[in-house]
Amino acid sequence: MLTNLGLENGSRVAVMGGGPAGSFFSYFLLQIAQRVGLDLVVEIYEARDFSLIGPKGCNMCGGIISESLVQDLAAEGINLPATVVQRGIDSYVLHMDVGTVRIDTPLHEMRIAAVHRGTGPRGFKGLPKCRSFDGYLLELALAKGAHLVRKRVDGVSWDAGRPRLTTQDGLQQTYDLLAVAVGVNTGALKLFEGLGLDYKPPQSTKTYICEFLLGEETIQKYLGNSMHVFLLNLPRLEFAALIPKGDYVTLCLLGRDIDNALVRSFLNAPEVKQCLPPGWEPPEDCCHCSPRLNIAGAGHAFADRMVFIGDCGVTRLYKDGIGAAYRTAKAAAKAAIFAGISAEDFRRNYWPACQSIGTDNRIGKLVFAVTHEIQKRKYLRRGLWRMVSEEQQKAGSRRRMSMVLWDTFTGSAPYRDVFLRCLHPSFLRLFLWEIVVGNCSHHLTRPHGGVS
Repeated sequence: MLTNLGLENGSRVAVMGGGPAGSFFSYFLLQIAQRVGLDLVVEIYEARDFSLIGPKGCNMCGGIISESLVQDLAAEGINLPATVVQRGIDSYVLHMDVGTVRIDTPLHEMRIAAVHRGTGPRGFKGLPKCRSFDGYLLELALAKGAHLVRKRVDGVSWDAGRPRLTTQDGLQQTYDLLAVAVGVNTGALKLFEGLGLDYKPPQSTKTYICEFLLGEETIQKYLGNSMHVFLLNLPRLEFAALIPKGDYVTLCLLGRDIDNALVRSFLNAPEVKQCLPPGWEPPEDCCHCSPRLNIAGAGHAFADRMVFIGDCGVTRLYKDGIGAAYRTAKAAAKAAIFAGISAEDFRRNYWPACQSIGTDNRIGKLVFAVTHEIQKRKYLRRGLWRMVSEEQQKAGSRRRMSMVLWDTFTGSAPYRDVFLRCLHPSFLRLFLWEIVVGNCSHHLTRPHGGVS
C-alpha cells in the first residue's frame, strides 16, 4: 500500500461507466478541481449511446428520482428539465386485498420524478417525447470538461503501478486514477480479477422491469400522477409498483429472484387488474428486462489509484439507487481532490460514506422484514389500511403510518429514521388500536360462516 499519492496538474483520470455514478463522479471531480485550480484530464469510457431507443440506450432501472435526490440536485444547481422528467409523482396509492388508500406527499408538492434511463422503451414509434436521464447527466459531465470515449473496456492491468485500460480495438491508455462505475449487470467486474485487489463484488438478486404502452390519456384516467404500490401476499415479492411515465407505465418488481411465474401471479391479481383498462392483457413483445440488483455492498471497494462507486461498490437496499450513486460519487471525488488517491486515503475519506449506507441497509432489511410480515397477515393489513385511511384527514405531522410508508416507498429518508419512527410509542399504540378495531369490526360485520 502506497502513501502520498495525489492528483496534480495534468493528472489523467479514467471513469469506467457513463451511468449516474460515473457521470456524477466526473462532474464533481472536475467541479472541485476547478475550484482549487487543478487542471485534470477526465475520460469517461461508455460504449452505450443513451440517445438510442430500447435496450441499447437503457440502464435497466425503474427510474424514480426520490424527493431527497431532487432536493440535493437542486442545491447543486442541477434542475431536471421537463424533457427528462416524464411525470411528477404527487401521491402514492397503496393497494391491498383489504382496501386501497391514497397517500399524498407530506407537503403537497410534486417533488418525485419519474424518468426513462434511455430515450424510450423498445418498439417506440414516432419521435421520442423524452430525453434520457442518464444521457442528461453525462452531458453535464461533458460540459464540465470530461471527454467521452465511446469504446468498451476489455482489459485492466497495471503499468508501473498505474491502472491501464485496454479497449476492444486494442487501444491502451494509462491513468493516474481509475473510478469504476460499471454496476452489477455487466461482466466488466471480472476484468479486476487477478490484479491483486482485496475488492469483493457485491451480492445481487434478480428483479423484473417492464414497460407497457398505454397512451397518456389512458394512463391519466387509470393511474393519474400517482405511483401505485402493492402489498400482496406473494412469496419472494418485497415490493411491486406501477409507475406512470408519459405514454408508458413501468412495472417494477423487487424481491428474491423474481421469475416468470411470480410476474404472472402479480399481473393476475385483482388488485393489479383494477388499475388497468378492462380486458387489458400484457403484450408478449413488451420491452422488459430482469436486471441484477445490489443487495449487499462490495468489500474493500478501493485500492491505490482505484475506487469503485455506485452499484459495483455500495447502494441503498431496493430504493434510491441513483441517490446512493450521487452520494458515493461525490464522496469519492472529494476524497481524491482533498485527501489523495491511495488506498488509505480512500479508506479514511471515502469508505465511511459507503459504510453509512451499508449500516442503514442492515436496518432496511428489518424494515422490509416487518413489511413482509404485514404482507402475509390479513389482520395486520386491515390495521394498516385503517390507520392510513384515517391519517389522510389529519395534518402532516400526525400522519405517522403514512409518512413511514411514504419514506419506505420513495427512499427519501434513511431506513434508520423510518425504523425509529416505527418504534415510537404513539405509532405502536395507534397501530395496535387500528388492528384490534379493524378486525373486531370485520368479524362483527362478516356474514355468518364467512372466512377472513
